[in-house]
Amino acid sequence: MATQQPVLALDIGGTKLAVAVVTSDGRSHGLLTEPTDKHRGPDAVIAHLFDMGRRSIRTAGLGEPTAVGISCGGPLDADAGVLTNPLHLPGWIDVPIVAMASEAFGVPAVVENDATAAVLGEHRFGAARGAGIALYLTLSTGVGGGSVIDGRLHRGAAGNGGEFGHLTVRPGGRLCECGRRGCLEAYASGTNIAARANELIAAGDQPSVLRDLPEVRAEHVSRAASDGDPLATQVWHETTALLGQAVTDLVNVFEPHVVILGGGVTRSGAMLLDPVREIVRTTAMPPAARAQVSLAGLGDEVCVIGAGALALDLAKEAPLV
Repeated sequence: MATQQPVLALDIGGTKLAVAVVTSDGRSHGLLTEPTDKHRGPDAVIAHLFDMGRRSIRTAGLGEPTAVGISCGGPLDADAGVLTNPLHLPGWIDVPIVAMASEAFGVPAVVENDATAAVLGEHRFGAARGAGIALYLTLSTGVGGGSVIDGRLHRGAAGNGGEFGHLTVRPGGRLCECGRRGCLEAYASGTNIAARANELIAAGDQPSVLRDLPEVRAEHVSRAASDGDPLATQVWHETTALLGQAVTDLVNVFEPHVVILGGGVTRSGAMLLDPVREIVRTTAMPPAARAQVSLAGLGDEVCVIGAGALALDLAKEAPLV
């Protein structure tokens, strides 16, 4: 059997851009990650993204891609190929990203919500391989979600289903970028973990090693919490408690085989995973409580590999799972 030609995968995050050439075995080649610099606006960022794509193709050395897959946070219109108004990219209104990519690279292109692309990647190549029902939460600049139900991607009526980051975990709580209060994203995203730590620092009530840092990021909070820092521990405990609550609710609703956690916040590893697992084990309804809770098998490449999986399906003109 002839080897399928490679495809190009593009991931547009609020903090970083990631591109790679992906082959049918789910491996990435010529992976590049660079800052999004979203303040420059869509035209400049997309030009940079496409330049990264061309550099990745040259570095991979596998020939020209047969399709382009794009992952990006929503809202977006996958059928029309348009980024309608992504919450993590203010000012990106009705950007025809699929037409732009197809013109730039001369091949068909497809766009999908980043967490939906990620669950596809995990289902095909990662920790959810073969699972009939799999849920995915990405904990990054924001919090997104995606699901595979009975072996097929669930997109929702308009293609934006699976917004697990906008489950209400604290009614009347912190303001979320979506305009509502108390969403999971307002507590468990890397952006808001850092923001909550900074708010406690500004309040001046507790000692903390975080006070000496020029910029506090989520990884600083998790590291300080692991060392017993009281302020960081307070933030981290609230984060894992609310995330565990949200995952428990999802497990009770979907009764999945596996729940995958991915995104930059999960680099904290067991610091995040263990308390969430314990909350699900002790509070979810049986038998749903038996759901496996795991970190993304594809690690930091999950969204770009997911975008590649989309493009691989497009290239062979097969239905998406």
